[in-house]
Amino acid sequence: MSAAAKPPLRVLLCAPRGFCAGVVRAIDAVERALEIYGPPVYVRHEIVHNKYVVEGLKAKGAIFVEELSEIPATTTAPVIFSAHGVPKSVPAEAAALNFFAIDATCPLVTKVHREATLHNKRGREVVLIGHAGHPEVIGTMGQLPSGAVALVETAEQARVFTPRDPASLAYTTQTTLSIDDTAEIVAILQQRFPAMVSPHKEDICYATTNRQEAVKKVAGEVDAMIVVGAPNSSNSQRLREAAERQGCGLSVLLQRASEIDWEKFGAISTLAVTAGASAPEVLVEEIIDAFAERYAVKVETVHTVQEDVFFPLPRQLRPDIADTSANSAAE
Repeated sequence: MSAAAKPPLRVLLCAPRGFCAGVVRAIDAVERALEIYGPPVYVRHEIVHNKYVVEGLKAKGAIFVEELSEIPATTTAPVIFSAHGVPKSVPAEAAALNFFAIDATCPLVTKVHREATLHNKRGREVVLIGHAGHPEVIGTMGQLPSGAVALVETAEQARVFTPRDPASLAYTTQTTLSIDDTAEIVAILQQRFPAMVSPHKEDICYATTNRQEAVKKVAGEVDAMIVVGAPNSSNSQRLREAAERQGCGLSVLLQRASEIDWEKFGAISTLAVTAGASAPEVLVEEIIDAFAERYAVKVETVHTVQEDVFFPLPRQLRPDIADTSANSAAE
């Protein structure tokens, strides 16, 4: 299609978008382990929820498993836990098997684990606001004995939740939830249980918050919103929902440009694009390039906040310590 024949399309590119500090740290942990120890490096669960990232790491020598039992018992290769965190039973199992375990749990998820553990030690029942079955929720609930954590997923559940002792209650949340949904659930619980202890600092992470705020800023101005991310990525799904709530007529979650349903986008003149915290920028560029083949695209970046968060690598992978560990492994 010639440039003259292409219909105009204004693309608003949300900023911030894409990788957060926890995801960068987790991916870097796998790549650094591969550099130091060579392949294979075993990773329990997807290191982050993005197929493109996972396939790229597989090509470099990472082997992804769901359970430690899938790893050869005699291996001396590193075994990395994903950014989502794991139940306490997993590091214990790794230690029993004498695996060289490296924990790439996002520090902001670790913060939630510590909060839940502290509340439990102080005799409080812990309410965890989150989505059943999500790896982060499984990991957080797995920090405490069975029955010590009550999972609340919706406002409806918050209205009927019955604690063991309303005077001894605390809440934590999954880090990748909808800000608005979570605020509603918390408000209901606080009204019902005024003595409930809150986190010292919001559990929903900075990246989730910032990406949702960026989407809210532009969603009402555009005909369509594309969120680049995986279907099993909680923070990506929340971005799509946030756009819908702000009145965006078409809000879709896509992993790659090949998934674009061009019939849906035929009549648009404005499009917003963002990416979940585990989606690499190359996929954002791929989708914009696909639109540029059909439209006369003009891209504008819409900034909300500047992110400068950095998390250091897990201790075993930092240069001074990793060199010692690698030498020990070779001896």
